[in-house]
Amino acid sequence: MEKALAALPVRKEKGYWSRLGARIVKHRAMYVLALPGVLFFILFKLTPLWGLLLAFKDYNPYSGFAGSEWVGFKHFADLFADRNFYIMLRNTFAINVFGLVFMFPLPILLALMLNEVRHGAFKRFNQSIVYLPHFLSWVVVASMTFFVLSTDVGIVNKLIGEAGHEPISFLSESKYFWGLITAQTMWKEAGWGTIIFLAAMAGVDPQRYEAAVVDGASRFRQIWHITLPAIRPTILILLILRLGQMADVGFEQMLLMMNPLVMQVAEVFDTYSYTQGILRGQISTGVTVGMFKGVVGFVLVMASNYIVKKSGQEGIY
Repeated sequence: MEKALAALPVRKEKGYWSRLGARIVKHRAMYVLALPGVLFFILFKLTPLWGLLLAFKDYNPYSGFAGSEWVGFKHFADLFADRNFYIMLRNTFAINVFGLVFMFPLPILLALMLNEVRHGAFKRFNQSIVYLPHFLSWVVVASMTFFVLSTDVGIVNKLIGEAGHEPISFLSESKYFWGLITAQTMWKEAGWGTIIFLAAMAGVDPQRYEAAVVDGASRFRQIWHITLPAIRPTILILLILRLGQMADVGFEQMLLMMNPLVMQVAEVFDTYSYTQGILRGQISTGVTVGMFKGVVGFVLVMASNYIVKKSGQEGIY
């Protein structure tokens, strides 16, 4: 018997690469679907990371990437010593705080209202209307803002003039600029931001609402005790990711809306990087600004995720 068992062929365990190949062949359709996203990530996210080395070099186009002189942290020291650095830091964080306070809760409130609409066709119509501004370019939004708020052709100032008051310079007075940028972002992106929250609400078990109705809970009570707790993980994850963008402000929006009269409150890191890196040819300075923003975002994401997990909630990892 032992000799017969010894004569049987021994089945060798497949190696890692064999198992991986078999898995890819088996699920080839899914891998083909994922391929464009993977290629995009490699080409536009991973490959450009080599360019971060320019922040530590005095880049010269004639010498090339490899031939440019290493200068260490010189560009960072120059950035922090720039008299406009703290102005840009203030403007960037002020605009983002405005967005965090007023813009972040708006898609949640809008999603809650859309979720309460029971007529299917009317609900889809409203969703289409609130999604529409997202697909408009910032050039169109800036042009619309000009025709609504400018002192000469603006509809609002024409109404103010008809009421017997002096026109208000909404576009050229510093005190209105941060609020104007926040209002633009709210109008353009609030509807688009409801998609994720509506998807999270769709996953709530309907039996929980039925039980709440039996217990006599009003619609407001159902939202407060069922809907909001169910989408809390989604809210926290998006909040963490939003905090990671605190050093970012929409470049196109700022470039189109800024003018010499509001430069003191409109200059941010994105426009400074464009001015220094593209217009003045100081590529290393532009890369330095981008790397500084990335580090700030990374620290904020890690800190906020740590706080969320310490509070007993689920973070992003």
